[in-house]
Parts: sequence; C-alpha cells; structure tokens
Amino acid sequence: MARKKKSVSADSAVDYIENRLEIAIGHEIRAFRKMMGLTVAELSKLSEISVGMMSKIENGHASPSLGTIKALSKALNVPVTAFFRRFEEERDATHVRAGEGLNIERRGTRAGHQYQLLGHSVGKTIAFEPYMITLTDESDVFPIFQHPGMEFLYMLTGEVVYRHGNKTYKLSAGDSFFFDSNTPHGPEKLIKLPAKFIAVMVYPRYTNE
Repeated sequence: MARKKKSVSADSAVDYIENRLEIAIGHEIRAFRKMMGLTVAELSKLSEISVGMMSKIENGHASPSLGTIKALSKALNVPVTAFFRRFEEERDATHVRAGEGLNIERRGTRAGHQYQLLGHSVGKTIAFEPYMITLTDESDVFPIFQHPGMEFLYMLTGEVVYRHGNKTYKLSAGDSFFFDSNTPHGPEKLIKLPAKFIAVMVYPRYTNE
C-alpha cells in the first residue's frame, strides 16, 4: 500500500517561522541577562514581567508582545533590534549536483590544474571554499602555492607527492592532509594519474568596514 506524501500547509510554514523567531528572541534575552549577571527573578522584577512568563520567553515557548519586548529592552539597556539579531542572520546552504561544480580559474589553472568550486560562504568574516581538483597528463607540478589560512585535502583517486615547506608527503586515494597554507605547498610529483582530490580552503575575509 502506497504511503501518502505529507504536504506542508501555508499555516504550518508560518507556525515554523514564528517558532524560530520565538526561540531566537528567547536565546538573545537569556544571553543579555547572563551578560549583565541577572537571575530570571531579577530581570522579571526589572521588566515587571512574571517569572513564569520570563521562563517561557527565554525557552522559546511564548511569543512576547511588542510591549513586553520594549520592557525587556529597557530593563537590559539594549535596543529592541538586538533581540532579532540571531533570527535575521543569513544562513548559507549550497547544493551542488554531481558533475555540476563551477569551473573556475585559480593560480594553478595555468599549470593544468582543473578546479571545480563546490560551494562558498557568503557575508562571513571567515571564507570557506571547497574544491574538486583534478590533475591529468596535461598538468604540471606546482609546489609553490601560498595563501593565508588553512587547507584540508582528501585524495579520491590517483597518487601524488605533495610538498609542504621543506617536507614531502606521498598521498594516495583515501589519504588526507591538513596544513597551514601560508607555507609554500603543492604537488611536486605526479605518480598516478588522473588524480582527484577535495581541497577545502579556510581563510579570513578582510573588509574595509
């Protein structure tokens, strides 16, 4: 007997968003309260909100009215908008189907290294970039990559000798390698091709703000 697919109604979606908002507000209120060294009872007294209601709000089990939010804002000496900070944060999600990574050019492209970007972070102080890198018979060795941050490699196929500073490492399928990418690094010998590996680069994203 075939199962019926469950559908999500518009009302359910609204309830989900409201619940997320309540949890986010509660989290921020608790964080500010603890930052000020107040107990639930003390904040309750300052804001003239019952202890029971305060507990429900902090645990995301009650939706505070605008008047309640204003009272808490005054008691904690923070702007009303501070309570919505966590809810309004942008959350990234990237889904890349097999073989659909974005082909891009990087420093190693001229050495015949093929890069497929599998996702990236948006609007964050830390950049996170995962790549699928492919080395073929047309690829050259290039052991002088150097850039800020950290890097993680996971070998999928092939075999290479990878240099990091004054040391070399033989990497085969299933091997992983984690290192400081400020140090010169890269494949020094291509032993078995094609070689494919996942490279995850993490580095600080500087802004002018």
